[in-house]
Amino acid sequence: MIIAILNQKGGVGKATLALHLAGEWSCRGQRVTLLDADPQGSALDWSQQRSRGGLPRLFGVVGLARDTLHREAPELARDVDHVVIDGPPQVAGLTRSALLAADLVLIPVQPSPLDGWASAEMLALLSEARIYRPALRARFVLNRCGARTVIAREAAATLADHDPPVLRNTIGQRVIYADAAQSGRLAFEMDEDGPAAREIAALVTEIERIAP
Repeated sequence: MIIAILNQKGGVGKATLALHLAGEWSCRGQRVTLLDADPQGSALDWSQQRSRGGLPRLFGVVGLARDTLHREAPELARDVDHVVIDGPPQVAGLTRSALLAADLVLIPVQPSPLDGWASAEMLALLSEARIYRPALRARFVLNRCGARTVIAREAAATLADHDPPVLRNTIGQRVIYADAAQSGRLAFEMDEDGPAAREIAALVTEIERIAP
């Protein structure tokens, strides 16, 4: 399966989500390659930091910030169980290519009316891709949120009847994610039974249920 994590808005936690999804699948015995399609290269930086720290390799990270993703990702997917694409902000050509490559698109959004989570541009690109890929599935993911806050509940309620719909499981705003990014680790490596590890595991289980 090819999962693209996309949003034209920056700062919504795409790289963190991509890394943790890839890590969770790896821990479940799946072969995973993460494609860093963001010119900022956050996932590649994480991988290099992990290597410098002498930590074991969990999954491959490949830099592929070019608009040939739709041709190259399926080739890479032949040798693994999952390809996770960490998409770019504000690069429509790369986003289009990632959409054409994907089986499932996850759109991480923060539960804030100022965040632009119902981004007209992103939804327009998704609609455009469905002309060529009518079976393309997509879901919003509430990211960096306090699950019990009023605004998170309101965002979930607003998106419940939306197309694409929102996943039930949410990802919290937790310091451990920032610490993991800086150290080349993942949340479950820092606290195996902590809330971050549990919420990532729950999200992956939900994704697997709706996967094509």
